[in-house]
Amino acid sequence: MLKTIEDALHERFLRGLSVSARRPALHTGERTVSYEEMHELALQWAGSLLAAPGGPPRAIGVLAAKGLEAYAGILAGLYTGATVVPLHPGFPADRTRSMLQDAGVSAVLADDAGLAALTEAMGPESRLPVLAPFAADGVGGARRIGVSALDALDEPRPVAPDDRAYILFTSGSTGRPKGVPISHGSTTHYFRLMDERYRFDADDVFSQTFDVNFDCAMFDMFCAWGAGGSISPVPLQAYRDLPGFVAERRMTVWFSTPSTVSLIRRTGGLAPGALSGLRWSLFAGEALRDRDAVAWQEAAPASTLENIYGPTELTVTITGHRWSPETSPALCVNGLVPIGAVHEGHDHLLLDEDGRPTAEEGELIITGPQMTSGYLDPEHDSGRFLEHDSRTWYRTGDRVRRLDNGELVYLGRLDAQVQIQGWRVELAEVEHALRACEEVQEAVVVPRTTDAGTELVVFYTGLPASPAALAGRLRALLPQGMVPKHYRHVADFPLNSNRKVDRNRLRAEAGQLLDAPSAH
Repeated sequence: MLKTIEDALHERFLRGLSVSARRPALHTGERTVSYEEMHELALQWAGSLLAAPGGPPRAIGVLAAKGLEAYAGILAGLYTGATVVPLHPGFPADRTRSMLQDAGVSAVLADDAGLAALTEAMGPESRLPVLAPFAADGVGGARRIGVSALDALDEPRPVAPDDRAYILFTSGSTGRPKGVPISHGSTTHYFRLMDERYRFDADDVFSQTFDVNFDCAMFDMFCAWGAGGSISPVPLQAYRDLPGFVAERRMTVWFSTPSTVSLIRRTGGLAPGALSGLRWSLFAGEALRDRDAVAWQEAAPASTLENIYGPTELTVTITGHRWSPETSPALCVNGLVPIGAVHEGHDHLLLDEDGRPTAEEGELIITGPQMTSGYLDPEHDSGRFLEHDSRTWYRTGDRVRRLDNGELVYLGRLDAQVQIQGWRVELAEVEHALRACEEVQEAVVVPRTTDAGTELVVFYTGLPASPAALAGRLRALLPQGMVPKHYRHVADFPLNSNRKVDRNRLRAEAGQLLDAPSAH
């Protein structure tokens, strides 16, 4: 297949370079990096990686926090024509080692934290070539390679549409991460649709709330760079005064998980008009609640707010709902904002419990140009990909309902539907009922298995209340079989590295609550 630059994900950076050469591509900490500077760094680093011992790498790990090494490193990896594998230096060593091996990584670009993580994962005598451009000489790794201007590429390498652009890892149900390869062709289709939908321009400044190993980070980077705009990573301390940070950076595009809304509300950052400089407000990664959409829209009245949805296997996002204060509230189900219509060029079906297509409600399956060709380990494909109508479809594992206007609304994960004493219980429905209780601000409901069967455990923020009082209020809203028995008040929910509620941690805590407060 013919290789070209036009088919490459990194062509989007070259597009931005052509219109914003001396303007910022990245503003991180106190450092602002122009398109020209990042381009030159990426060409040098790419050439050094290609000249590394062992020959040109087929897959390049980028093991770095959200700094220059991460962003220019991802670009450099793409410039080589190899597959980029973004990794998180804070992950456990066993997990990092598994990802490196599964992805076939044969060279790594790292910052200081990444060097330490790599040494822990692979051992101090690892022979994996490592480029750490800003680390002190002699620090970390038996095969540190240097940056040489003599090895710099004259221009980025071309690619074919079927070539892998990057590999990201999702959590596996068995505990082993699942590698998801995404092709340059899939990203070309995706970002063309994003360009048409949002019309970003060179004056746009994008937030970067996601770590670079999370697929939504790709949206920020390559939407910004394709338009000649810039990205600005959001440090944790910025959430103490987000309106001030957004104003100081002249930020125009905000993208985060919905859990961030609750955090900003608690720090007083959602006052009406507090985020008036934003022109786009985007949320993904979790279900968006209607009251959070309303509060954010009041804080950012000049912005267009969208709820966008998509598994990593479908290239970042695959649907979108544009919030309207006039019409959207009536479309919400269980207090959740619709996820919208499926992207152009794709087909989708809803499947009932027997795997047959149904018109109104069921598991969402999708096929089209954004779909990955399969996991790195073909054993992971079972149960996630199915053949129907002579085509391969991806099973999202998400239950959705089709609204009268044709849009979809998320109901919950298939595995979030549990059986309790014969009752089929939707955890999202119970959470929605809990938020109607005056003491409850936010609520997460998780199942736990006991000798007596499955029980529901509630974690909630807001004002402490007696379990009996909460259960009594829920009995007015839910059938008896759906009312949880156990309630635990918390100051905050645990969040994972991408600021999503860490439900796995809450499930683990629920399993340990042998004496959890009960509504008996």
